[in-house]
Amino acid sequence: MEIKNKITEQPSHFDNLEQMSIEELLQHINEEDHKVAECVEKAIPQILAFVEAVEKRMKEGGRLFYIGAGTSGRLGVLDASELPPTFGVSDKKVIGLIAGGDRALRHAVEKAEDMPEQGWQDLQNYHPTSNDTVLGIAASGTTPYVVGAVKLAHLNGLLTGCITSNPHTPLAQASDFPIETIVGPEFVTGSSRMKSGTAQKMVLNMISTTLMIRLGRVQGNRMVNMQLTNNKLVDRGTRMLQDMLGLSYEEAQQRLLEAGSVDNACK
Repeated sequence: MEIKNKITEQPSHFDNLEQMSIEELLQHINEEDHKVAECVEKAIPQILAFVEAVEKRMKEGGRLFYIGAGTSGRLGVLDASELPPTFGVSDKKVIGLIAGGDRALRHAVEKAEDMPEQGWQDLQNYHPTSNDTVLGIAASGTTPYVVGAVKLAHLNGLLTGCITSNPHTPLAQASDFPIETIVGPEFVTGSSRMKSGTAQKMVLNMISTTLMIRLGRVQGNRMVNMQLTNNKLVDRGTRMLQDMLGLSYEEAQQRLLEAGSVDNACK
């Protein structure tokens, strides 16, 4: 499953890092990070095709699964976990899986990413159907846990996609909708938690936010379905209702707390 000359493993454009000043290190990291948005922009046609396909399935009750290992897995879990409080969607709508399970969110789990059948086995806990989508996330494009899950998901009739930082990888070949963000060598050679991880986070934000808007979880530019889990969000929702309905702060807050969300309070 390995490929030769992975861009993500090529030597950094910078050397003798330990001899640089703090200012030099920060400036050079930032120089590299500036390249990420341009690489993501080039991938917008691929992202568009994937989101269009996923939207149809989600409107028919399908779910979106993110699956990855290490940094890639953590970013998928992060994006999925932020959607319920932000958009009031069920935590069963977008689900993040990481090789090694929840323990791997904080600790490296030895060999977890090297098992090609484990990803699909982990998905079985959710009883996947043909309406569901699996998005494999792997900077290398060769992670066995991820490639194996995407291959088996495709064979079982699920829609598949991926985010990778290398071109023409086994993961991309196994996916219906590959998304390739070719960000180049990392500042610290091989450390894909840097530019590759930043690109993954950007793409995940684009995918999930667009889907939530298309699924009716936003009104205008407001998070009208956010969960009221702290004082800051209650205050934000109250001010939304003030603007939308012309109420006093006290009236808006009472109405919000009784309704449970801005969206319900406007009905």
